[in-house]
Amino acid sequence: MSARVCFLTSADMMKDRPGARTDWVEFDLEFGTLARACHDAGIALEHRVWDEAFEPSGFDGFMIGTVWDYPPKLALFLDTLDHLAGHGPVWNPPSVVRWNIEKTYLRAMEEAGAPSIPTLWRARADAAAIADGFALFETDRLVVKPLVGGGAWRQALVRKGEALPPPGDLPPGACLIQPFLPGVPEEGEYSLIFFGGEFSHALVKRPKAGDYRVQSMFGAREEVWTPGPGDLELARSVLDAAARLTGETDLLYARVDMVRGLDGQLALMELEVIEPYLYPEQGPDMGAVFARALQAKLSGGAISPKR
Repeated sequence: MSARVCFLTSADMMKDRPGARTDWVEFDLEFGTLARACHDAGIALEHRVWDEAFEPSGFDGFMIGTVWDYPPKLALFLDTLDHLAGHGPVWNPPSVVRWNIEKTYLRAMEEAGAPSIPTLWRARADAAAIADGFALFETDRLVVKPLVGGGAWRQALVRKGEALPPPGDLPPGACLIQPFLPGVPEEGEYSLIFFGGEFSHALVKRPKAGDYRVQSMFGAREEVWTPGPGDLELARSVLDAAARLTGETDLLYARVDMVRGLDGQLALMELEVIEPYLYPEQGPDMGAVFARALQAKLSGGAISPKR
């Protein structure tokens, strides 16, 4: 093998570990797909648990993979990325991680012209903040999310006139409050995945009946989706806005998540450039596209994205 790259994951994504997540299979699917493609390209992709001691020397780079337990250990996570960056490049870079890790980046993206969901920002998810959300959005349902989190962690659906969820089910600190979007349970959430700026594949995630969460651990299902030219251009405009804001024009990976807004148009739900699941089952060519982007990173160059 011409290079060794470390794929960072979390202990709870290891199926043989105590406390393994119910969606541990997503690590197996994603890492297996990427590792096989890398092997064919002469790259050894090896996984390590991010918060367990391992020897970083000898790796030519570090990819932030399925590190899905980091929100309660945020300071350690960021320190670990900085430590690894002293041994080789980290993808995506720690500076981009810090920009993307708090959902306040969505406010900057809106200011940069990305189509956005109306959002109220508050220091805590208390009764007063929730009441402000109902008044501002004139709706009877709100979704409350922590500034740092993923996989619907500490996220809650709140209905007007009903008691708030228990504190342990609400964001632990600062939060964002958004109107509930009927398009999510009715239509789903669309994801477009890029490697090195090259489009790989897209899918729609549909929640199970009676739910709005689009993660498989909550019973959601995924289907291949073929975006139209306008959808692709919209996703690329999101990536362009992020490049202007971060100065990073060549991300190893990015997932643009969009939903149907209250105005009937697609809007940005999230730009995932830290540790998104990459949905290999919906992307038969994903491994090859990823390997090209990784080879370009290792060679110090950049691919010319296929439009």
